[in-house]
Amino acid sequence: MECNRTIGQVVLPVFYDVDPSEVRHQTGEFGKAFQNALNGLKVNEFMVPKWRETLRHAASLAGFVVLNSRNESEAIKDIVQKVAHLLDKTDLFIADHPVGVESRVLDMIQLLDTPLSNDVLLLGMWGMGGIGKTTIAKSIYNKVGRNFEGRCFLANIREVWEQDVGPMNLQECILYDICKETTTKIHNIESGKYVLMERLCHKRVLLVLDDVNKLDQLKALCGSRKWFGSGSRIIITTRDKQIIKGNRVNQDYIMREMNANESVELFSWHAFKKATPREDFAEISKNVVEYCRGLPLALEVLGSYLFDRPVSEWECVLEKLKRIPNDQVQRKLKISYDGLNDDTERDIFLDIAIFFIGMDRSDVVHILNGCGLFAEIGISVLVEKSLVTVDNKNKLGMHDLLRDMGREIVREIAPKELEKRSRLWFHEDVLDVLSDQTGTQAVEGLVLQLTPNAKCFSTKAFENMKKLRLLQLSGVRLDGDFKYLSRRLRWLYWNGFPLTCMPSDFDQRNLVSIELENSKIKLVWNEMQRMENLKILNLSHSHYLRQTPDFSNMPNLEKLILKDCPRLSEISHTIGHLHKIDKLEEDIEQMESLTTLIADNTAITEVPFSLARS
Repeated sequence: MECNRTIGQVVLPVFYDVDPSEVRHQTGEFGKAFQNALNGLKVNEFMVPKWRETLRHAASLAGFVVLNSRNESEAIKDIVQKVAHLLDKTDLFIADHPVGVESRVLDMIQLLDTPLSNDVLLLGMWGMGGIGKTTIAKSIYNKVGRNFEGRCFLANIREVWEQDVGPMNLQECILYDICKETTTKIHNIESGKYVLMERLCHKRVLLVLDDVNKLDQLKALCGSRKWFGSGSRIIITTRDKQIIKGNRVNQDYIMREMNANESVELFSWHAFKKATPREDFAEISKNVVEYCRGLPLALEVLGSYLFDRPVSEWECVLEKLKRIPNDQVQRKLKISYDGLNDDTERDIFLDIAIFFIGMDRSDVVHILNGCGLFAEIGISVLVEKSLVTVDNKNKLGMHDLLRDMGREIVREIAPKELEKRSRLWFHEDVLDVLSDQTGTQAVEGLVLQLTPNAKCFSTKAFENMKKLRLLQLSGVRLDGDFKYLSRRLRWLYWNGFPLTCMPSDFDQRNLVSIELENSKIKLVWNEMQRMENLKILNLSHSHYLRQTPDFSNMPNLEKLILKDCPRLSEISHTIGHLHKIDKLEEDIEQMESLTTLIADNTAITEVPFSLARS
C-alpha cells in the first residue's frame, strides 16, 4: 500500500468471504481474527495504528468481493479480465503537442454517449486531408477504449487495402486485436466477413476504421451492426462524405479547422518549441499561420521546416509558397485529387481551383456543362470528397492550400515550358505567353488581371490556343482580329471590356457565359449571331450601355444581369422570347433611365420590389 500511495502502483483488493466494511473498521469475524493475530505477535505498539490505517485504505479501494454465494470461477474470470485490462499498454501516440485535440474529442465522445448507448452505433468523421481526423480518432481510442471488452484501431486502410492480401490482413488485425486470435487465417474477403461476425457478435467493442475511401472496405470490415455486440462503437474517418451518407452511420462529425489561437500555438510549438512566437518573429509568424488557414498538417510541417532559421529565410519561404507549395503538404492533399473517379472530375477541380472560387455554383455548372464536364454530379463529388465547399449563398469555396495544390498539379506538368500548361494564371507567366505569342493547343484556360489600360496585347497571341475554353480578363486591351480567339470558348469574363461593341469577327456561337462588368460597351452587338448556348449575360456596371441586345437570338438565356446601368433606356421587346428567365435581378433599380419594362409572354414571375414600388 505504500507503493500505491507514493508511486501510484495499482492495488486490486480481493475480499474473499469477507465484507469490505469489516476490513475497513476491523469488526466482525475479520476484526476478531485480526486481533488474535496481533495478540500472537510481538510487535511494536507504534506499528498497529499504521496497519489499521493500511487496512482502512485497502478496503476503500475498488476491488472484488467473493462471497460464498458467488461462483468462484466467475470471480476468477472477472479478476483476470480486470488485470489484463489494466496491463493493456496499447495506447496510441497522439502528438507531441496536441493543441485543440481535447475540445474536439469531447465533442465526439458526446456523440458516442447517446441514449441509445446499448445499441451498436457508427460515427463518421469527415474532413479534408491534414485536418486532424486520425489524431482525434486516436485520442478517442485512448480515452474510452478500455471501457470495451475489446478494441482495435485500423490505420491507413486506404493504403493497406491496395496491397496483395490487404483486405484479409485488415480482417485478421481485427481478430487479433479484439479476440487475441493468432491462429485463424483468412483466405478471402467473404469468409473473413463470416469469421468476424461469428467472433464479434457477442462482444462490446470499439473499432476505429481510419482513412476509409471505398464502400467495399466498410462492407468487409463492419458489414452490419449485427456483427457486433450490444453497446459497440465503430468510428470511421474519411475524406469522402459518400462513405458515411444515408443510414451507414448514426452520427457524423464534420472536422473544423483550427481557430486563430490554436493555429498560432500549434505553429509556435514546432517553429519555436514554445507556445507563442518569438517577439522578433511575431509578424512573419502571423503571415505563415494565415497562409496555413487552420490546417494542422501545414502548421506542423511549415513550423518544423522554419525552426531555427533566420527571418530572411522565412521571407524567402513565404515568397516561394506563392508559386510552389510545400512538397510534404502537397503529397498529403493530393491523395484526394488522385482518388477522383475520372478526368472529368479532375478537370472540374482544377477549373474551380483556378477560375471559379467564389462564383455561383449554378453559373459554374452551366459553364462546365458547356465544356462537356457533367458538372452537376462532378461538383457534388468534389464536395463529398472535401475538395470543394458550397456556402449558404450557393458560392463555391476551396481551402487555400487545396487551391494551391490544384495549381501545382498544373504547374508540374511543364515546370519550365509555360505554353505546355493546360491553364495559365500566374501574372508573370501569362504576360510572357501573351507578349511572346507562345500559346499552344495545350492551353485551355487563362487568367490575367491588370490595372486598366496598363498593357495592350495582340489578339494573334491567341491564334494557337485552339482549345481555349475559359478566358478571364480584367483591365486588359486586345488589338487585332478577334477571329483568333478559340471557337471552343465557353466562358468570357472581361472586366473593364474596352470596346463600345462586341467585335463582329469574334465567333461567339458556343459561349455559355458572357460577363462584361464595368465595360465601355454602348451597344452589345451590331451584327447579332445566333447564340443557342448562351445561358448567362452579365452587363453590370456598364455605364454607357443604352439598349439591350435582341434577345431572340439567345433562346436559352437563363440569367440576365443589368445592375448599375444608369444610361440604359431601352429594353428590347424580344425579352418576350426569354422563356427560361423567371426572375430579374434586384439591382435593376439602378437603371435610372428606364421608364417602361414590357415583359409580356415571358416566364418572368418576379420583379424586384424596388422596381414594382416605383
